[in-house]
Amino acid sequence: MNLTSTPLSRLLALIALSGIGMLVFGLYLQHVVGLNPCPMCIVQRYALIGVVCVAAVGWRLQGWRLTLSGWLLALVSGFGGFTAARQSWLQWYPPEIVTCGRDFYGMVENFPINRAIPMIFKGSGDCTKIDWTFLGGSIANWSFVCFVLFGLVGLWVALKSRKQAAS
Repeated sequence: MNLTSTPLSRLLALIALSGIGMLVFGLYLQHVVGLNPCPMCIVQRYALIGVVCVAAVGWRLQGWRLTLSGWLLALVSGFGGFTAARQSWLQWYPPEIVTCGRDFYGMVENFPINRAIPMIFKGSGDCTKIDWTFLGGSIANWSFVCFVLFGLVGLWVALKSRKQAAS
């Protein structure tokens, strides 16, 4: 089985399941391993949630709606990929002063609860710090690779479904 013979709906379902798996793994790293997500990690999670939602909805669509779903998938993946690429750049070339976000305890101690709660969802880790690697790549590196793959599949779905609708 290859990409050209795989039904478009199956590709989108696979992307949705892959995205869910990535989100679960990110939560595992956060809550079990104890890694604090940085603000860029949180933005990548939101982008991944967008990828999952677009792929899950697009999985059941046909015609021009499927084409639109493919373009949206490529767009959301591009946003997540850009954020992951920026974080990878910061990890490779860390700035002199890290301005990625505050730590959790500093937010709770220095701000009233109505201002601290939104800050908590912005992340508290250091964006330049590499806490975990796999085959030499950081979380941001692997996130970038996945977003690029999702975006390419989104483009493939958009172009292929447009071609199918035209014929």
